[in-house]
Amino acid sequence: MKSREVVCVLCPLGCKIRIELDEEGNILSVSGNRCPRGKKYAEDEIKDPKRVVTTSVKVLNGELPLASVKTDGPIPKKYIFELMKILKDVKVKAPVNIGDVVVRNIFKTNVNVVITRSVGEKTSGN
Repeated sequence: MKSREVVCVLCPLGCKIRIELDEEGNILSVSGNRCPRGKKYAEDEIKDPKRVVTTSVKVLNGELPLASVKTDGPIPKKYIFELMKILKDVKVKAPVNIGDVVVRNIFKTNVNVVITRSVGEKTSGN
């Protein structure tokens, strides 16, 4: 039998969760979580870990050259590098506002990439 420990990041409690696995990697037990969300988080960390991704995209004709973006939900970790490659080439036209969708339903996960900092249009004096 193997075991893994993870720290749940779903709330400020930061529960230290222990997952017991059989030799094939199947989950036998989960302990240390103080709520059902922690148990689900630990199971997902073993089966298919997911993360919210934050980065930035280029802004055309903006008062700033970049706008921060993030996924509006977690995506499987296996997609993070591919997402970063896609976003490297994304350019949005100013103005952009918080919540604007840059990429919709990325990798068919029902997760969008959204703007997290508004960037106005460059004025003629800039």
